[in-house]
Amino acid sequence: MKILVASHTYIVDINREKFKILANLEPDIEVTVVVPQRWNPGGVQNKIIETEFYQEGSFQVVPVSNFSQNNQGLLTFGTDLIELLQKFRPQIIQVEQGSKSLAYAQLIALNKLLRLQAKNIFFTWWNLPYKLKWPVSVLEDCNLHHTDGIIAGNLDGAKILRQRGYKGALKVMPQLGVDETLFYRTCKNADLSHEFGIAPTDFVVGYVGRFVEEKGLLTLAEALAELKKRSWKWLLVGQGKLRSHLVEKCLEWGISDRIIWVESVRHEEIPPYINLMNCLVLPSQTSYKFKTLTAVGWKEQFGHVLIEAMACHIPVIGSDCGEIPHVIGDAGLIFPEGNAEKLRECLQQLMERPELVADLGDRGYNRVAANYTNQALAEQLLDFYQELL
Repeated sequence: MKILVASHTYIVDINREKFKILANLEPDIEVTVVVPQRWNPGGVQNKIIETEFYQEGSFQVVPVSNFSQNNQGLLTFGTDLIELLQKFRPQIIQVEQGSKSLAYAQLIALNKLLRLQAKNIFFTWWNLPYKLKWPVSVLEDCNLHHTDGIIAGNLDGAKILRQRGYKGALKVMPQLGVDETLFYRTCKNADLSHEFGIAPTDFVVGYVGRFVEEKGLLTLAEALAELKKRSWKWLLVGQGKLRSHLVEKCLEWGISDRIIWVESVRHEEIPPYINLMNCLVLPSQTSYKFKTLTAVGWKEQFGHVLIEAMACHIPVIGSDCGEIPHVIGDAGLIFPEGNAEKLRECLQQLMERPELVADLGDRGYNRVAANYTNQALAEQLLDFYQELL
């Protein structure tokens, strides 16, 4: 089976693990990942990345010349893609840029023009209803009409595609798995505990991610402020524009001396911080303040940090925003988004019941091992491809 995947996501080596594993599941599988030759991911790493060719057995990453260097929807590839397609002749073409992307339309057209007879698949995270205007509406209609299978990163995304008339094969699974060689249970790092002033009796509440309003950090701060009589610390790993406002509110609520800020940590350096935690909280909240060319709003599309914490046997608490409840299942605690009182109750349960902490930690680990490792995702992906062929 020859599989070609196109996405800017795989300019980052750690994101490729699922496809490396897929390439080794059966002897006849070959995987080629097409990435933009030049890409600016924005955010913290706001610079052009020059990607390089990489090969490991039957897995390879091929940089292809590209137009648009920082917009997923407008990304398209140069003529060197044609030569690659002619040489590789894939049976599966998977574009991970969504239903409205020009790159997907381009690969659909080349599949037909070159008579490859490959199955067309796309991946999408989008999980809010949307309305499209011409010509984007025509683009999406055409893309969906020529689609053989869709992978949606969440249940809401799958429902929306059904509502938009898609009746074909559809699989719900995240784009990226958890790397169990990085994220696993270890003893608390004594040096970090000493550096942060964490006492053995402190219950460490953790958060990893962007410091922005829609991540619900003010709700979590408010919940913790109601637990001042208990011994706890709040460890925040990440960065973002909400920090200054959050500092002000924590000072106002009398909890600023309990806060530990850790910024600019590389992804592979996060596990020791997660293993300091007694629980991790993802208190995301739906927001309609965001606008793109084709949609309005945001709600949690998955919450990857949840499965990283669960892989470390750390119990998790999540809001009911977007995909969070489906990721956690029965392996954690859920509260209504924006409800500080219900979040306080969840935190209090864990602070008072160490046996619940241990039980949820074990349940979370088992859930990740069964569903969310790169090995598990690679096997799910192969099953889906085999259904289509």
